Amino acid sequence: MPIYKAPLEEISFLFTDVFAIEGRQDLEGFSDVAGDVRDAIFGEAARLAEEELVPLNRVGDIEGCQRQADGSVTTPTGFREAFDKLAQGGWLGLSAPVEYGGQGLPLVMSQVVNEFQTSANMAFSMYAGLTIGAMAALLVHGSAAQKQTYVPKMVSGEWTGTMNLTEAHCGTDLGLLRTRAVRNADGSFAITGTKIFISAGEHDLAANIIHLVLARIEGAPAGIKGVSLFVVPKYLVNPDGSLSARNGVSCGSLENKMGIHGSPTCVMNFDGATGWLIGEENKGMQGMFVMMNEARLGVGTQGLALSEVAYQNALAYARERLQGRALTGARAPDKPADPIIVHPDIRRSLLTIRAFNAAARAFTLWTALASDIAHRSTDAKERQRASDHLGLMTPVLKAFLTEHGFANAVRAQQVLGGHGYVAEHGLEQFVRDARIAMIYEGANGIQALDLIGRKLPRDGGRAIMAFFAEVTAFNRENTAEAMKPFVGPLATALSHLQRATGWLMQNAMTAPDNAGAAATDYLHLFGFVVLGYMWARMARAVVERSDSETTPALAARLVVGRFYMERMLPETQLRLARVESGAASTMELADHLL
Repeated sequence: MPIYKAPLEEISFLFTDVFAIEGRQDLEGFSDVAGDVRDAIFGEAARLAEEELVPLNRVGDIEGCQRQADGSVTTPTGFREAFDKLAQGGWLGLSAPVEYGGQGLPLVMSQVVNEFQTSANMAFSMYAGLTIGAMAALLVHGSAAQKQTYVPKMVSGEWTGTMNLTEAHCGTDLGLLRTRAVRNADGSFAITGTKIFISAGEHDLAANIIHLVLARIEGAPAGIKGVSLFVVPKYLVNPDGSLSARNGVSCGSLENKMGIHGSPTCVMNFDGATGWLIGEENKGMQGMFVMMNEARLGVGTQGLALSEVAYQNALAYARERLQGRALTGARAPDKPADPIIVHPDIRRSLLTIRAFNAAARAFTLWTALASDIAHRSTDAKERQRASDHLGLMTPVLKAFLTEHGFANAVRAQQVLGGHGYVAEHGLEQFVRDARIAMIYEGANGIQALDLIGRKLPRDGGRAIMAFFAEVTAFNRENTAEAMKPFVGPLATALSHLQRATGWLMQNAMTAPDNAGAAATDYLHLFGFVVLGYMWARMARAVVERSDSETTPALAARLVVGRFYMERMLPETQLRLARVESGAASTMELADHLL
C-alpha cells in the first residue's frame, strides 16, 4: 500500500519563517494560528489523513461509486464512516464563520488541511471541498434566510454541496446553457434541464445535498448576461430545518472515467425542481465565480498534493531498490548492487519534484494568505492589494500547479519503472487521479486565456506591475553573498517575464491570435518566476535562521533551492522564445490540413 506522511515541518517553516503568519494578529481569527494551537490542529489533521484516509484511497479506486436502480449512489466501503469522522471533527467548518457554527479560522489553515487530505485520498477530499465552495457562494451572495437554512448544516457535515454549471453542449461558454427557470407563484422557481460532470452530485454520505445551479429565467437576455444562480436542495427543507419531500432532482447516470473513482461524477436531471434565486436575477456568474475561485485554489492544491504523495513513494522506492553501481564506485559494497537513489538521473527526477513541491506549497499559502487579507483586513489599501494578487495569481496557481503536478506524478512513476505501471505501489493511480485537475474548474488553456485577456490588463495592469515591483525590491534588498545563487537567476527570469508582457502589449491588440498562441507559454513563464520568487524567500528565511542555527535540514533546503534556480528556472528563456515567435505557424494551416 502507498505511504504518506503530512509535511508538518515544511508547513511550520512556511508559517513561522517565510510568511510570519503568526504576526498577523490584526486579522480576525489569526490569534488562533500561533504555536501550540496551530500545531495541535495540523497534527490532528495529519493523523486523520494518514490513518483514516490513506487506507481508503485504493479501496475507493477499486470499488468506485455505484448507481442503484432507484438513482441513489453508494460510495466505496469505509467512506461513510470516514466522512462522519471528518464532520464530527469540525473540519468542514474550520474557516467558516462562527455565527454559522464554524471555527472562524483563516483560509490559510484550511489550505493546509486540504493538502493533507488530498494527498491521502483525492477522491474522498472532493466531497468536503465542494461543500466548502458552495458555502462560500452562499455566504457572499445568499439571503439571510438562505444562509441560516443551509450553511450551518453544511458546516456540520450533515448536508453537502455541489456546483452545477456544465451541460453537454457547453462547458466554458456558459452563455449557451439551456437549463431554464420558470417562476412559481410563491417566489420560487421550477428548474428544468440536465447538467453533466457534476462531482458528488449524488451519494450516501449526507442526509441532504445542496445543489447550486446555473439556469436562465424565462425571458432573460441571451448569453452570459441572462444567467442566474439558484439553490436547489435534494430534499426540500421545512421552516424548522427538518427535511421534507424529495425535490425533482436526480442522478441519471455516472460517468465511467479515468480516475478519482471514489468521487461520483454525475449526470444530474432537474425535472421542475424547486429552486430559489441566489443574489440578483441575471447575475448568476457573480455567485458562481465565488465558488469557482475557491475551487480553483483547491484544484491547484490537488496538483501539489498528488505531486507530494507521488514523491514520497518514489523516494522510498529509490532508497530500497537495488540496481547497478554508482558511477563513482560502489556505495553499498556489502550488497549486490547500489540503491538507485545514487544514480544522477534518478536524483534529477526526485529533486525536480521536491523543488517544485516546496515552492508550490509556498505559492498556495501565499495566495491563501492574500485571500484572508482581502476578506479580513481593516486597511482598504491592503485589501485592494490582496484582491489584486488573488485575481492575478489564481489562474497561474490553478494551471501551473496542476500541469506540473501531473508531470511529477508521471516522473515519480518513472522512478519505479515497471513497478510504477502496476497497481501495487499506487503510482499509476496517482497519475490517473492527477490528470483531471488539469481539466475541471476551467481547463488550463482557458486559465491561460483568462490570465492574458482579463487579469493582466485589469485596472491598467495594476496587479502585474505590483508583482514586478515586489520582486524587484526583493532582489535589490537581498544582496548578501549567500543570496546571490537565488536573486541573480530570479532577476534574469523576471526580465524574461517583463519582456514577454511587453511583447504581448505590443503584438496582441492588433493580432489577437498572437495572444491566444502565446497564452499557455506566458502562464508557464509566469509560474516559473513565481516559484523562483518563493524559493528566494525561503532561501532568505534559511539564511537568516542560519545565523543562529545550522542544521542538515536547513542546509538541504538551500541545496534544493539552488537546484531549482540552476536546473528548472532557466526554462523561462524557452517560454519567452515561444511567446515571441507569434502565431504565424500556429494559425497558418487550413483547418482541413491539421
